Amino acid sequence: MLDSPVIPAMPLAPVQQAGPGQRQMSQEAMQRAAKKAGEEFEALFIAEMLGPVFEGLSSEGMFGGGSGEKIYRSLMVQEYGKAIARAGGVGIAEAVQSEMLKMQEMQS
Repeated sequence: MLDSPVIPAMPLAPVQQAGPGQRQMSQEAMQRAAKKAGEEFEALFIAEMLGPVFEGLSSEGMFGGGSGEKIYRSLMVQEYGKAIARAGGVGIAEAVQSEMLKMQEMQS
């Protein structure tokens, strides 16, 4: 199993009631934060799904194996997850983003 870092929840900027221009910027900031959080969640999910694929691979020979390889393999899988999520992923990011925005709208 991969030792995945915990991605802290990003606080979304509260909607301020000062004026329409300021509120619009706050909405845009919320959308950017929700998009980023959705993409990070999807990257983590994909990395967790890819982990077992690479766990079964054995590397023998002069330069293979050891604890260093396990560390770098987990980093490689995390980067694969990020790359797949940036390239469009599997659709989880959009679902997370829309749910986060719905929750923000209910709070305001």
